[in-house]
Amino acid sequence: MNDLILNNEQLTGQDDSHIHWLDEHTGIHFEMITAWQSLCDSAKVAGFDLIIASGYRSFTRQLSIWNRKFSGLLPVKNRQGENVNIDTMTDTEIVNAILLYSALPGASRHHWGCDIDIYASNFLPEDQQLQLEPWEYQEKGPFHSLSQWLSLNAHHYGFYLPYDEYRGGVAIEPWHLSYHPLAKQCERQLSIELLNKVICSNQIKGKVAIASQITEIFNKFINNVGSISHE
Repeated sequence: MNDLILNNEQLTGQDDSHIHWLDEHTGIHFEMITAWQSLCDSAKVAGFDLIIASGYRSFTRQLSIWNRKFSGLLPVKNRQGENVNIDTMTDTEIVNAILLYSALPGASRHHWGCDIDIYASNFLPEDQQLQLEPWEYQEKGPFHSLSQWLSLNAHHYGFYLPYDEYRGGVAIEPWHLSYHPLAKQCERQLSIELLNKVICSNQIKGKVAIASQITEIFNKFINNVGSISHE
């Protein structure tokens, strides 16, 4: 599969030619289609109607999310799900607060097309809007049984949970699946040098604070993930 490694523009979300669009808004890497369908079929037998809440995400979209959070136009949350007051923070503190739940533009795994946020549509209460927050997948949440099923079965189809636990970087994301055959290639290919080049050439808020700690960010929030279980 070496010939399928993404080029730098694809890797950083600036080119979507590696993406197969399932609908107008949802795209995945074309080499993940079969595995995703197999996971869906198995989940269906177990009683879950899997839906991708977020698949491929472009650099432009990730940049918009980042800049709006940095500007206070979107909420920034802590690990307890509480909004934090960025008005009292330094730029460095804001950067680290955002990175808990939102990737640096150019470094989002969603750029690759092999990472997806999922839920079970038939388990979402009619009067409830999807939040993609940890409580929804915990014991009293609507997707707890889905979370348990994924932990036991996702690896059979090549998927794993990169944010299955808090490792001091990104918060737990029980809804986030990675497709191992592609994700591991992308992890190896993405470099500090490439990311720094992308950051420096775009209008990203907090650029100076990001550049000053790019190595720490890379090690703490980007490479600091779980892997696939082969049990």
